[in-house]
Amino acid sequence: MPASDVKLKPIPVELDKKRNLKFDMNAYAELEEKFGTVQAALDLLNKQQFKATRFLLWAGLQHEDENLTEHQVGAMVSPADLAHISEPLMQAIMDSLPKEDDSKNK
Repeated sequence: MPASDVKLKPIPVELDKKRNLKFDMNAYAELEEKFGTVQAALDLLNKQQFKATRFLLWAGLQHEDENLTEHQVGAMVSPADLAHISEPLMQAIMDSLPKEDDSKNK
């Protein structure tokens, strides 16, 4: 199956309401523009840096609402919620990346 036939599965996360994280090409472009590389963004997420976490969360929610701002996303999350949102955030990112086996088959 060509990569273009693969649909990204949104990952649910409970914020101000149930929302869905999805990292498509637009989200990755935002991450690269802000952090230089996706890996740099992931490193900051692992360090639980507030600004980086807020930005990653925002980037993953853009597919639902292009008018959503980083500040609006930040208002949906308290520092105590970091552990609660880190798992679905990382899952959404990892699920959207090509699997090692996928890259070998090309």
